[in-house]
Amino acid sequence: MCLGIPGQVVEWLDHDPVFGRASIAFDGVRRVCHMACVPDAEIGEFVVVHAGIAISRIDAVAAERLLEELRQLGLDDDNPTPENNAEVRA
Repeated sequence: MCLGIPGQVVEWLDHDPVFGRASIAFDGVRRVCHMACVPDAEIGEFVVVHAGIAISRIDAVAAERLLEELRQLGLDDDNPTPENNAEVRA
């Protein structure tokens, strides 16, 4: 299963069409991600990131909805796996 997480473009580091990189914020944590799949993303926009690669743009409403669904799963630093969360157990 693949999981793409929405993040907000904070700063372009390299706007190269093939090797572009940007700083992306994920709920306050910043990571550098490759941007070749979304070279037209602008600062402030949300992108879906999988394995360090921004794979698509997403609007702010959809991004927040997805983040809220992930929060409801209870996957956080204290409970990083579904097995540790009683609500997710089958």
